[in-house]
Amino acid sequence: MSKALDGVRILDFTHVQSGPTCTQLLAWFGADVIKVERAGEGDATRGQLRDIPGVDSLYFTMLNHNKRSITLDTKNPKGKEVLETLIKECDVLVENFAPGALDRMGFSWERIQELNPRMIVASVKGFGPGKYEDCKVYENVAQCAGGAASTTGFDDGPPMVTGAQIGDSGTGLHLALGIVSALYQRHASGRGQKVLAPMQDAVLNLCRVKLRDQQRLERVGSMQEYPQYPDSKFGEAVPRAGNASGGGQPGSILKCKGWETDPNAYIYFITQGAVWPAVCKVIGEEGWITDDAYATPAARLLHLKPIFARIEQWTMTKTKFEAMDILNQYDIPCGPILSMKEIAEEPSLRETGTIVEVDHPTRGKYLTVGNPIKMSDSPTEVTRSPLLGEHTEEVLAQLGYGKDYIALLREEKVI
Repeated sequence: MSKALDGVRILDFTHVQSGPTCTQLLAWFGADVIKVERAGEGDATRGQLRDIPGVDSLYFTMLNHNKRSITLDTKNPKGKEVLETLIKECDVLVENFAPGALDRMGFSWERIQELNPRMIVASVKGFGPGKYEDCKVYENVAQCAGGAASTTGFDDGPPMVTGAQIGDSGTGLHLALGIVSALYQRHASGRGQKVLAPMQDAVLNLCRVKLRDQQRLERVGSMQEYPQYPDSKFGEAVPRAGNASGGGQPGSILKCKGWETDPNAYIYFITQGAVWPAVCKVIGEEGWITDDAYATPAARLLHLKPIFARIEQWTMTKTKFEAMDILNQYDIPCGPILSMKEIAEEPSLRETGTIVEVDHPTRGKYLTVGNPIKMSDSPTEVTRSPLLGEHTEEVLAQLGYGKDYIALLREEKVI
């Protein structure tokens, strides 16, 4: 079966996480992704956080599936000539270098357009145009600058970053959408274009409900679904809301049986208005259904802490999975706090290709995250990440270079 991006060739100048996330996703959809790496070194993550000496790290392998790797010295004139040929033959160049790096290599937007007017140049940067645009940014910096950290955690504690890589991988996902959109527009315009995904912007896009709440706070002075209400005063900015739901439906993380020894024996429980009578019946508080203090969503906002404390008395008598089985019978929104060990061992995630076991020639078998987007006519087969420079000669041959010239390039350490 064909893939959604069959025939699209990506020149991948990305490294670490944000860019490789983007290009891996494009590769899963069928694009031919040619990862350009420095000879003898390659992507820095090949050697970072290694668990097996001398073997590509999981950090690298889990972000570079389905790609081909070539090594190239772009400072060498012959290497620069090879890169020019690649630019002429590819559809998209993706990079997450420091600001200005492509220009310093001699490949400005104008030069790339001379070589290939249809080329799409897609970039991850820390910040967009402005006073910080030249600053170097990493995951946690992006979470802080994009508004996530200031609104994460509990009100009596410091700002916190989340374990989800919303700065790096989140930006890569945004950039992939921009690239696909630019490819679609090129069908009509015939022209390439620049696509920029600043990490700050991507994080803010994922924090839009907090910008919503900032405006509500300025107009009303408080927000009733936040745990600070009604006991504490609100300041000028959106506060940290602990585990409260961001969607207006009161929710909280509650202890389950075994919480004393299992750090993940918890469940997220939402007291949705439509199922409030069912919640009361499950926990044995049928009187709350008609009690004026609890009967309406507005009335319950004044009593959320004692309500969740009472629900927790019930959840502590059940494991998180027992509670799930009971609550789902009544359509009560809830979800277990799943550890990474539980996720790795979940059969349904293996069956859907969300968790995939891959065999690597030097590492052996390992688990990785598969394509989170499922398409009926473009199935994803996750193949292993490339060894450093594994496809150099293959790619150069496809570009028209003969064996003798390829041997010369290798002898001169261009490749």
